[in-house]
Amino acid sequence: MTTKRARLLALIGYFGLLLWVILWHGVISPHPQLSVTFMLVIWLPWLLIPIKGMLSGNPYTHAWAVYMLMPYFLHGGVLLWSDEGERWLAVIELILATTMFIGNMYYAKLRGRELGLSIRRKKKA
Repeated sequence: MTTKRARLLALIGYFGLLLWVILWHGVISPHPQLSVTFMLVIWLPWLLIPIKGMLSGNPYTHAWAVYMLMPYFLHGGVLLWSDEGERWLAVIELILATTMFIGNMYYAKLRGRELGLSIRRKKKA
């Protein structure tokens, strides 16, 4: 995989998930007991935190943004298991989160190598 392809994959997953959360909770299947505004306030801010670094291509942002995906993986997995009515919505959420995860990890690794960034200590001779 190339750095360019990994970044494209990360951005497709990122913006896809951002759009999917808005569509799911705002249009396709709003929660029956909770307001659309409340649901979007719960689900959107986590995705908006890394937007500046994602757009600028910062490998550190791509690396730590994968931790922000955990609620979306958990939400999709639980609904996939428990709610037949929203199962297809959960599958799309999981696909987008996985796409972003894979793209971010590869981009952070490959771009970090290109920039000479490393967390390993150099061995003394």
